[in-house]
Amino acid sequence: MKPLIIIEKKSDIAFLTLNRPEKLNALNYATNDLLLELLDEIENDTSIRAIILTGAGESAFSAGGDIHEFTQSIKQGGDVAVREFVRRGQKMTSRIESFPKPIIVAVNGIAFGGGCEITEAAHLAVASEKAIFAKPEINIGIPPTFGGTQRLPRLAGRKRALELLLTGDRFSPERAYEMGLVNQVVPHEDLIPTAIQLANRILQHSPLATARIISAVTRGLNTTIGEGLEIEKEQFARMLHTDDIITGLDAWIERRKPVYSGR
Repeated sequence: MKPLIIIEKKSDIAFLTLNRPEKLNALNYATNDLLLELLDEIENDTSIRAIILTGAGESAFSAGGDIHEFTQSIKQGGDVAVREFVRRGQKMTSRIESFPKPIIVAVNGIAFGGGCEITEAAHLAVASEKAIFAKPEINIGIPPTFGGTQRLPRLAGRKRALELLLTGDRFSPERAYEMGLVNQVVPHEDLIPTAIQLANRILQHSPLATARIISAVTRGLNTTIGEGLEIEKEQFARMLHTDDIITGLDAWIERRKPVYSGR
């Protein structure tokens, strides 16, 4: 049986590829659970410092939740649907959002529903010119369930997000870029090389400082500015007793490139 997610390691980057191209890489429960398991493994693997997440095939990053599967949960009642579908999806996107190593999504095609919500949750995203986005849940009579009603307004603003959420209209990678959903739009053949280049620009810095920045930004977005500044102070304080902070400061003073230990 083919793997639901292909994992490859190249240097210090893990490449995760959603691998249901015949289903447009729809996120069935098993794929969702496997992604969470892989993230746990990668967090504990000190040789991996970043993740690039993409989809198999030429058509889709992910078309979202597996409608046939979650329909059966919905027919079993609200408690089952919330437990099996909603909580599972929200746990997955929250894990991506708060993951301590940078996650870059390479959107190679369709990113609908849950696929769009993964893109919203990821730290960074690069889109192919062939990518296409949508929040189509309203077309089947439900609101988004993997965090789309919360993250998209934070990225795009309330009115632009509501237009997409309430119409289900598709939108281009260029519009996704304008709204802050992706960092770059590139020719299709440049998608993975651009994602790798972006990862390498990050990986030249301290992995500990990277994790502290991700934590401060993720937690601070949901607080007041005052609370956010306290979080920022806390994350700075956590760096004070590390080798990396001394390495970075000494290298700057001596005008040389630092080599971080991650300790």
